Amino acid sequence: MVVLDIETTGGSHLYDRITEIALVRIQNGEIVDIWQSLINPGKPIPITITYLTGITDEMVKDAPTFEDIAPALYQYLEGVPLAAHNVRFDYGFLKAEYQRINATLMLKTLCTVKLSRRLFPEHRGHGLDAIMRRHGLTTNARHRAMGDVILVLEYLEKARLALGSLKVIEEINHQSKGPSLPIGIEKGILDKIPDSPGVYLFFGETDLPIYIGKSIKLRSRVMNHFNSDHTSSKEMKIAQEVKHTEWIETAGELGALLLESRLIKERQPVYNRMLRRNRQLQFIRLAETLNQTPWISYVSADEFDPGNFDLLYGMFKSKKAAAETMRQIAIEHRLCPRLLGLESGKGACFAFQLKKCSGVCAGKESPEIHYLRLKQALIGMRLESWPYQGRIGIREVDKISGKTQIQVFEQWCHLTTVEDEIQMNEARQCRFELTFDLDIYKLLKKRLKQAPEIINFMQYPASEIPCFGL
Repeated sequence: MVVLDIETTGGSHLYDRITEIALVRIQNGEIVDIWQSLINPGKPIPITITYLTGITDEMVKDAPTFEDIAPALYQYLEGVPLAAHNVRFDYGFLKAEYQRINATLMLKTLCTVKLSRRLFPEHRGHGLDAIMRRHGLTTNARHRAMGDVILVLEYLEKARLALGSLKVIEEINHQSKGPSLPIGIEKGILDKIPDSPGVYLFFGETDLPIYIGKSIKLRSRVMNHFNSDHTSSKEMKIAQEVKHTEWIETAGELGALLLESRLIKERQPVYNRMLRRNRQLQFIRLAETLNQTPWISYVSADEFDPGNFDLLYGMFKSKKAAAETMRQIAIEHRLCPRLLGLESGKGACFAFQLKKCSGVCAGKESPEIHYLRLKQALIGMRLESWPYQGRIGIREVDKISGKTQIQVFEQWCHLTTVEDEIQMNEARQCRFELTFDLDIYKLLKKRLKQAPEIINFMQYPASEIPCFGL
């Protein structure tokens, strides 16, 4: 097992960060590895935490970030139970840190607090300070990661001497059980799930999924749902209701994200509220010419042409929200609400009478100047135009399975997924209906920042489509 301790900037793994990690890996009763490191948390360490641990901002200023040490740390943690005093705290922080770098950590755990309660039920206190007093342990590094790891090891040795190795090993095995699977799901079935990228579907009593998720390590993520340390009531409900699971492999994270988004919108699982399609999504559309009045109109995601982004601004949950934003812009920039379609009638608008309009409606300002000022006022909300000529392909290859997929896009829309030359040629010849999806727009914008070179999909064979993420 690995005996580990962390120090942090506070008590919440949602908001606080790790400042120090130390561990000792034990195999066959012998210490085989020792590792420790300060961690730059990327945020100030509160003075109360510095007073407790002695770790200062200056000490971690040049330390590696968690992302820097994550691969090395995983090598120590992989394949063995994680032991810590109040392991829920340490494990919660570790899982949160790995999630921030889009990785999933799933380990068997051993809480040495619970172990102490089972080994010494006659005692009331089982915190580390109480154990130190009980067993006569001392340290000059209390509340430092390695100092506390050594205390746990010394306490385990005291327990072994007092109760015998067999008793301690028996309780350790009892405490470090794996996840408890729901009734109806056989462990052997979950073992068949590959630890590769893909999408998983949880089903309850019906043929409709109750939850759809994605991961770059499917088996680890699915098994993680059935750990006892659920971080929310939603996770607990999902684990209790699932009766059957299915999965679909992809070649990489991008393919998993795209498939998850599509399946959630198609199947509408009850526990996937965030990614459900919002058909009320509205955009502000600017008139192409001065003769088109009003100069502002509103279009939904289902109505507009994805190829005409140059005149579209903002994304709003409703037409009312979009119109309210336009009212504020009109006030801030002394724009005419009549030309913006916010007020009906002819002649000078009411805002001009209140000296809140520059007077284009009363001949005091030229329409050309007013139109330019309107465009300038909207520029911060302008949607990014499609930066390529035609379609592009992004290829992903899973290094372990060798599975290859090419995701095809045009005008921010995901057209199809191809996996061989035949599908590639079909995708080139096929005319696709462009359907805008906000989730895919955001996903693709983020992904393209990681891909500086794009080759036009229509001009190159599949073997020359650029490969990203490898």
